[in-house]
Amino acid sequence: MSGHSKWANIKHKKEKTDAQKAKVFTKIGKELAVAVKEGGSDPASNSKLRDLIQKAKANNVPNENIERTIKKAAGATGESFEEITYEGYGPAGIAVIVETTTDNRNRTAGNVRSYFSKYHGNLGNTGCVGYMFEEKGVIIVTDEDEEVDEDKLMEVALEAGAADFIADGRVFEIYTEPDDVYAIADELKAQKYTVESADKEKVPSTYVKLDNEDDIKFMELLIEKLEEDDDVMNVYHNWEN
Repeated sequence: MSGHSKWANIKHKKEKTDAQKAKVFTKIGKELAVAVKEGGSDPASNSKLRDLIQKAKANNVPNENIERTIKKAAGATGESFEEITYEGYGPAGIAVIVETTTDNRNRTAGNVRSYFSKYHGNLGNTGCVGYMFEEKGVIIVTDEDEEVDEDKLMEVALEAGAADFIADGRVFEIYTEPDDVYAIADELKAQKYTVESADKEKVPSTYVKLDNEDDIKFMELLIEKLEEDDDVMNVYHNWEN
């Protein structure tokens, strides 16, 4: 089904290492804090918080972590975070979107700008590359014990409302409408599938290949440095690597 899909050439994520998992917890913690600051700590009246609690559960964040984060954010002492998105170009004009959550706008802007300039890219204006990406829900299901029947998983995912499905060995990527991603992840978990991650992501409409060794090296470094930065939540790009 995904042969003629425009997402068919999505590059498959390697399974998240423990360090990346820890970063996912930190990230969701910050997002929860922002939501509580904006709309209060009661999910019944704060729909952004309600979505994030669902997201946290879909990404295997323990309930006590979720509750602790909400309590802390509701107290007056929590830091105040804001969400800022940067857009720019990597080497050879690769489109890059960087989503950050920061308690110090100047620090974050300075760091992001320096990574771009150091690794042969440049920061652009808001909107300069955003139009090349579309928001999708992305769910990663893994199958370490080789027990998953691919056809069955595909059937369950599509039945639950998924839009597309790509298998890559023991890793399955399921694409959904952005707002359905956490509910569909919950449904897959209820059916005993191993959901590694579930999130809204920006998926590029086309990909660009790099042939020059230097461009490839600098692009790898740019992504690596951005992802290591504590303020950076997500990095999206259209490099076909």
